[in-house]
Amino acid sequence: MIFYLTALFAGLLVVSNILAVKVFTVFGFDLPAAVIVYMATFLITDVIGEVYGKKMAARAIRAGFVTQLIVLFFIYIAIEVPAAPFFEMQTEYEMILGGSFQVIIASLVSYLVSQNIDVFIFHKLKERHGRRHLWLRNNFSAVITQFADTSIFIVIAFIGTVPANVLISMIFMQYIAKIIIVLLDTPIVYLLVGVVRKQLDKERALLKNVTEQLY
Repeated sequence: MIFYLTALFAGLLVVSNILAVKVFTVFGFDLPAAVIVYMATFLITDVIGEVYGKKMAARAIRAGFVTQLIVLFFIYIAIEVPAAPFFEMQTEYEMILGGSFQVIIASLVSYLVSQNIDVFIFHKLKERHGRRHLWLRNNFSAVITQFADTSIFIVIAFIGTVPANVLISMIFMQYIAKIIIVLLDTPIVYLLVGVVRKQLDKERALLKNVTEQLY
């Protein structure tokens, strides 16, 4: 099950980088289209950490970072290879997939910092409470993490291009929207943790049965 979770985590990260080009407005909040997909990655690392432990969550984060670098490399290659004479959408292709160097750096830095903060806080609370109060560590770690993630990304991505008051407004609006999403996804965390734990118990029982048959 850990392999599926890690693959899903890495896949959602890649998708979020592609979707982030579009900005939409809902209830007065201006948000990147990737916001829900990206937020799901924190949910997945919480599930991995809750069931498999801190080291596995950290490994998933490293795997996600390496995956993003590899994907960015191949996107760069795809953009740079000469377009066929009949392909008339090279500019649009570059606009959607290329992004800017500043935004890419902002995304990678905010990802590394925020995901590791999330794992650190989550497991500090887990050491104190054990399996109890999953809702607390899921939400509390997110409150801290999403402020760091939003602030780092927006400052690095837009510093020098928009006024300081606009930067602050963007951080505040996106942070509030992310916290709302976090509060709504708590039941999903409980559901996934339950499903993954049952699957892990089945895998352990199967391994035990195979081991007994061998010996």
